[in-house]
Amino acid sequence: MKNSFEPTKLALVRILQILEQYSDFDHPLKQQDIIDYLEKDYGIVIERKAVGRNLSLLKEAGFDIASDRRGSYLAERTFDDSELRMLIDGVLASRYITVKHSKELIERLCSLSNKYFRSHVKNIWSVNEWSKTDNQALFYNIEIVDAAIEQGRQIAFCYNKYGADKKLHKTSDQRVTPYQMILRNQRYYLIACNEKWKNLGHYRLDRITDIRLADEPATPLRSLPGHENGIDYKEYATSLPYMFTDKPESVEFLAEPGIIDQIFDWFGENARFEQSGDRVKVSVKVSPMAMEYWAMQYLNFVEILSPKTLRERIAENLKSAKEKYINQ
Repeated sequence: MKNSFEPTKLALVRILQILEQYSDFDHPLKQQDIIDYLEKDYGIVIERKAVGRNLSLLKEAGFDIASDRRGSYLAERTFDDSELRMLIDGVLASRYITVKHSKELIERLCSLSNKYFRSHVKNIWSVNEWSKTDNQALFYNIEIVDAAIEQGRQIAFCYNKYGADKKLHKTSDQRVTPYQMILRNQRYYLIACNEKWKNLGHYRLDRITDIRLADEPATPLRSLPGHENGIDYKEYATSLPYMFTDKPESVEFLAEPGIIDQIFDWFGENARFEQSGDRVKVSVKVSPMAMEYWAMQYLNFVEILSPKTLRERIAENLKSAKEKYINQ
């Protein structure tokens, strides 16, 4: 019980909080249960009739409170438990969120359900075991980028990369015009115009430190060569699986039928399929540099057909790998 009793006029709010914390379809609360929680948690003492009146007021106010012979419970919440679990799993898997922020977000998500939900989410305590960034400035970076886009201003920041000591090290100072943030491969990227080179670039948000709003106005996206019509961000994301900055080109390759599902995951509706014997011919518009990495990843299942330069680069990669691993 709290050290000081709360006034009875707060009973309406506290009853709603009790229903949120302690009730669901499998755990309805009788009026006596609500009376007991009011006294134990808040030091409020009311009669059974007052509980009934407050429940009726809450229902009239639009709260989805169900009552049956077993008792009363909150029938609907902002998120159901399966949705919360999905969001929590998303936080756990997000490498761009630090351990500290992951724990805080998971705690907030758990608070949107009742006490019974928390006991079922066992893996929320395993966040330390996941691969996470250690850049504490991520959410501040997002706020500044949002402000810059809204105000039509440039931003300046330090860009960093990890060293062998597993710590971030400054590699350059950047001044850019931000256009959009995009999630790709469990990483947050900033799509922006590099003001020095006047071209489009990608920057990992969890690699940015010391960010600030600049006084200079934003460079309009449509003023950049090749982007006179803006950006189709859906097509953009699927054409750059590894977020390289070279211009997307048409690429054709043969693939084993067993990896069509993975191809669709990577390229989405950007991929076009055509049967070719016992394999599938796939056409995509994609960054050649990114495609080189992708094709090496799926080496046993795909064969690049065109462009010829890409096919030749992969052949060189294979020759080099053979020299490293076989001819020793």
